[in-house]
Order: sequence, then C-alpha cells, then structure tokens
Amino acid sequence: MTMTLVRTIVVLIITATASSPAPASTPAKHWEKTCRSEAFSCVEVAGTGVHYFTTAIVHSVEPTPTGMVQRSTDIIDLHGDVEGRVLYHPVSVFDFAAGTLVNTGDQVFSGTVLGGEPVLIYDDSFRFDVNLATGETTGRVLLDQPIAGGQVECHLDIVGTGSTPEGDAMVDYTGVCRFRR
Repeated sequence: MTMTLVRTIVVLIITATASSPAPASTPAKHWEKTCRSEAFSCVEVAGTGVHYFTTAIVHSVEPTPTGMVQRSTDIIDLHGDVEGRVLYHPVSVFDFAAGTLVNTGDQVFSGTVLGGEPVLIYDDSFRFDVNLATGETTGRVLLDQPIAGGQVECHLDIVGTGSTPEGDAMVDYTGVCRFRR
C-alpha cells in the first residue's frame, strides 16, 4: 500500500510539472579544455525518455522521522541522440516534512550515442530533485565512466514532462557528450 501511494504521488507530481527542457549543458568545467583539444570532440545532445515506475522492483523501504528511504531497481528508456536503456538503482529519500524527494545511487547506460557503436557507461554521481509541493522535477546525469565500447561520456540535464497513460514518468534531456578521437 505504501509503495503504491508513493508511486502515485511521484507520478502526480511529475504529471503536474510540464516544464520545458533545460537549455543544453555546457561542458563540465574539467571538460572545457579537452573539448577544445585534438584528442576529444564534444557534441550537444537532446532527446526524451520514459522512466518505468510500473515495472520497478522495490528492494526495501526504511521509515525515517520525516519520510522514508526506498531502494529499487528501475528501467529507463532513452530516445534521441542518446538511444538505449538505463538500469537505474536509485536510493530515493522522501522527506514529507520538507516536501522533497532526492534520488541518488548507481546506473548503467547501454546503447548508442549519435548513432555510433554500442557503449556501456556507468554513473554514480546522478541526482534528481523533486519538489513535492510544486512538482518541479529536475536532474543531472553524469555518464562519465565508460565500461565497454568507445570512449564516450555524457552529461545530461533532465526535466520531468508528465506521465504516460500507464503511469510511467516522461522526461526531456539535453546535454553534452564527449568523444575521444
């Protein structure tokens, strides 16, 4: 019952937030020099995604004095310049007193960037913030630890745009991907 209620609240909040996507990111500070070098090239990217709440596997829920901490495994499909699937393992911290939800944890992207060869890229630095009162949903993804395939890294800004009829979250992303030449 608690998990269904939490998912319903999150979907309602994301649905209420039909924001436009964030402007394309500039390269991260430590990327600025490398993007101008002969060893790397950087390209702006954009697209959409669907976070499948309806198929998430909830591993644990721990109550806190002001909310709860949930650990789960979720799937996210990305479409556009970054095309593929994310295995998403968030630690979701709900603070109902402050009206916030913060997701951090681990995720792995499997797919292609700008139609290139398939890659696997790990991220343990992402952060998603949801204002439970206003519904504003934003996030930052740092796919910057290549595992397999080409040496590709992507920094993406994420904005919630609503939900599917099934109750899964829809997002837009913009950002910059860096390729080693």
